[in-house]
Amino acid sequence: MDLIFDYPLIPLYLFGVMVFAGVVHGGLGIGFPMIATPLIAVFVDVRLAILMTLLPTMAVNLASIAGGTDQIRSVKDYAPMFVGSLVGSVIGAWMLATMDPSPFRLALALLIFLYLWSTVNSPTPAPWISRDSKTVMCGFGLVAGISGGITNVMIAILIIYFLGLSMSRSKMVPILNICFLIAKLTQMAVLGMAGWFTLALVYQTVLPSVAALGGFWAGMKLSNRISNEIYRKMLHALLMILAVVLIGQFLIDLAADPA
Repeated sequence: MDLIFDYPLIPLYLFGVMVFAGVVHGGLGIGFPMIATPLIAVFVDVRLAILMTLLPTMAVNLASIAGGTDQIRSVKDYAPMFVGSLVGSVIGAWMLATMDPSPFRLALALLIFLYLWSTVNSPTPAPWISRDSKTVMCGFGLVAGISGGITNVMIAILIIYFLGLSMSRSKMVPILNICFLIAKLTQMAVLGMAGWFTLALVYQTVLPSVAALGGFWAGMKLSNRISNEIYRKMLHALLMILAVVLIGQFLIDLAADPA
């Protein structure tokens, strides 16, 4: 099953997307799947976009975790969130493997809007958002895992929790990348059992993964010269445009096949 080369110009476009998303992730510490998935989903369905980005996303997450510090403490302190992410990712990946992926365009667009809203309207700490509440922590991980399994976007959910705790970026980024890695490994396992994640797909996404890592390292270098605020403004503008395009495509698909 040729997933990539069935589409004209997709290989070159895919390499460009991998580099760009890697640069953003390297500069901000987060953002690879949120950038890469909708950019690819503009031309193919969300399921295929997620399949194309599975290995590259995992590679970037591993690089982010390897370059971080105090991961052992993060795993210990946020274990309930990681467990919730694991369970949610199983559910989300199963939904992705068995359901019609067309509505996922709308879900992805709505998650992007949710993320943009959460970054503009930073939630103030609420009594139920507590670092000591294992139930709330696990709940956010569960919902994020489901959304990540379906659309490849977990950050829209998790960022609200961490902003609610007023957590600094340096502490937040390693935890987010561990959640992302758990989700990717889970997706690979579930989609592999469903016959979607194959060796052919792995072979076709090895070089894009290398391109993503190259972009990641370039982003890390650029992050020392360009302010994160500029990165965020560019990221938000691109995501807003992509969300509108995805909603438009969903409406076109709906009009073409009302059944």
